[in-house]
Amino acid sequence: MIQTAIEMDKAAVIMKLLGDKTRLTIMKLLENNDCCVCEFVEIFQTSQPAISQHLRKLRDVGVVKEERRGQWIFYSINIENEFYPFIEQILAQLPNQDERLIALEKNGTRITCC
Repeated sequence: MIQTAIEMDKAAVIMKLLGDKTRLTIMKLLENNDCCVCEFVEIFQTSQPAISQHLRKLRDVGVVKEERRGQWIFYSINIENEFYPFIEQILAQLPNQDERLIALEKNGTRITCC
């Protein structure tokens, strides 16, 4: 696979976006899982509007996509986004966060909205 360089200003936008610990953790969680807002609320112990704001910023740049399933919206990484190869390299350097979702499953709160 040929890796093309990302422009400096675009890289700065992505770095600023992922410079927030919550958004960075969301991206790492989405690396292997589709998640609903309610799961992030549970994981981060914060309000639904705060989580929705983080997801909106990620969605506005196109690095996450949403899919409606019934009345719920699930988020996933948009691997077709032009920045995905850059983001993929960043995420590869971070510790796995799946234990957060496993903890939700054990508590019976993995998908509280569904």
